[in-house]
Amino acid sequence: MLQAKERYNVAVVGATGAVGQEMREILEERQFPVDQVRMLASERSAGQEVEFMGRTVKVETLTENSFAGIDIALFSAGGSRSEQFAPHAVKAGAVVVDNSSAFRMHDNVPLVVPEVNPEALQNHIGIIANPNCSTIQMVVALKPLHDAATIRRIVVSTYQSVSGTGQNAIEELFTQSGQVLNMQEATAKVYPHQIAFNCLPQIDVFDELDYTKEEWKMVRETQKIMGDDTIRVTATTVRVPVFRCHSESVNVEFENPITPNEARALMSASPGVVVFDDPSRNIYPLATDAAGADAVYVGRVRVDPTVENGLNMWIVSDNLRKGAALNAIQIAEQLIRNARG
Repeated sequence: MLQAKERYNVAVVGATGAVGQEMREILEERQFPVDQVRMLASERSAGQEVEFMGRTVKVETLTENSFAGIDIALFSAGGSRSEQFAPHAVKAGAVVVDNSSAFRMHDNVPLVVPEVNPEALQNHIGIIANPNCSTIQMVVALKPLHDAATIRRIVVSTYQSVSGTGQNAIEELFTQSGQVLNMQEATAKVYPHQIAFNCLPQIDVFDELDYTKEEWKMVRETQKIMGDDTIRVTATTVRVPVFRCHSESVNVEFENPITPNEARALMSASPGVVVFDDPSRNIYPLATDAAGADAVYVGRVRVDPTVENGLNMWIVSDNLRKGAALNAIQIAEQLIRNARG
């Protein structure tokens, strides 16, 4: 368990990746109580220098012995690296907040979105899992509605930016866009098909039911975070040629009646949610508006007349911030509040 201190020694694992860079920036922006910081990455990134809180920090190679004296370890280095190194961080006395899918569905690992289920942090044994980016933004918006009217079924289609795949995917979209605009053949390396000016209805690998791992993440993680495995969820996840921010079309069926105005009021009063909804003036959330922002934006809230107690809505958030780095740091902040009582 995290001990109460004035300041904490923090390790950022995967410090040079897209999410790691966001973590560094958000730690500074939110004036996180850092005493000493350790930037960790693979051997190919070791030796790089990064700026943090007005000083230059050299990136070190991630090893099993990297966590001596560390209080909080923020992991964003992929599932296999988390599985290998997170237990060593815990053994050294650190609390791990892991951004990969490695531990999310473990019974003894809390899966936490601070606006939704902060109480789950009371039961951790050294590792806390950060949920999938698409799941995070959806449950932040839906939790107040579930509390008020009880969700029975969710049908979600996602439109996910390439930054969710990482820096190589960002570069691939940029390169392919130039190739296509110059009448050249697009070279696909990161994705199985061209992503520029295209939509790919595949995120991660398919299973025997022809669902992808990303789609099942949304199903299982939503139930775990909401603490209700009776919520039925079905998802279709799509990669789109957007650099940053995920968008979602969400259809929700409730046990009890709820109007669009009631839903807007509940979400507007909920932490982390901004309702941006006036179709008569073409006002609704856009990826270009949400980029670089912390909130989850909701619009196009309207009745679904085909089912009883149904609503449709459009949800947009920055996948690198609330969908990854920010949520992890908010978890760490909540751990500190819990430790300090």
